Amino acid sequence: MALYKVEICGVNTAKLPLLSNEEKETLFLKIKQGDKSAREQYIKGNLRLVLSIIQRFSGNNENVDDLFQIGCIGLMKAIDNFDIAQGVKFSTYAVPMIIGEIRRYLRDNNTIRVSRSLRDAAYKAIYAKEQLTKELNRDPSIAEISERTGLTSEEINEAFDAIQTPVSLYEPVYKDGGDALFIMDQVCDKKSGEEVWIEEISLKDAMGRLPVRERMIIDMRFFQGKTQMEVAEEIHISQAQVSRLEKNALKGMKTYLSDRKK
Repeated sequence: MALYKVEICGVNTAKLPLLSNEEKETLFLKIKQGDKSAREQYIKGNLRLVLSIIQRFSGNNENVDDLFQIGCIGLMKAIDNFDIAQGVKFSTYAVPMIIGEIRRYLRDNNTIRVSRSLRDAAYKAIYAKEQLTKELNRDPSIAEISERTGLTSEEINEAFDAIQTPVSLYEPVYKDGGDALFIMDQVCDKKSGEEVWIEEISLKDAMGRLPVRERMIIDMRFFQGKTQMEVAEEIHISQAQVSRLEKNALKGMKTYLSDRKK
């Protein structure tokens, strides 16, 4: 990865602005009041931070433009979620978030190469979805994401499909004690349609017996494919709580399904 480039994603890195602490505080107060121009200025004033972080990933042979763009997404997430009342420096909060965004990209981009245009569309749609979720307090529709980004519904669906992480059939869905449930165990077998149909009914019955929040977590985790962190952010609890509730729910479902087979 060549980091000697002066221009990255159309940004001249030799002329990046540097904000003073006073400027950062002033701009951040304006950002919290909804000032979009202040937000843009704050982003530009922290691009040096993104640039310094992507140098840590110089051994990955990734395109520097891609890493810079992903780092900027992490930076914007940090700006949108930073709480100045916590009394910590913005850079202290932003660095792990930017690194996490880049590592997630490297993990998801490791096996299948997706065209640059599709990745750009996906990043644009993902960021728009996150912004709309905060504004609407719900998951936005594809039509709403389309209106915000200017992308067609077909382009958004294609972009989302293209960046999905491939999953092994032998990856465990959950493990309780010595018994693990693998993805392969949930793959439909066309030769035993009736059996699968009965199992699906049993699974719905088991989920229907869960408390509302646990049922919501199971649905988001295993039917919508969301991470524990994403679930935690959506229902406003910690990731540790999501993990605990998920385990309790799966244990309860397993007990119910086992009892039905007896």
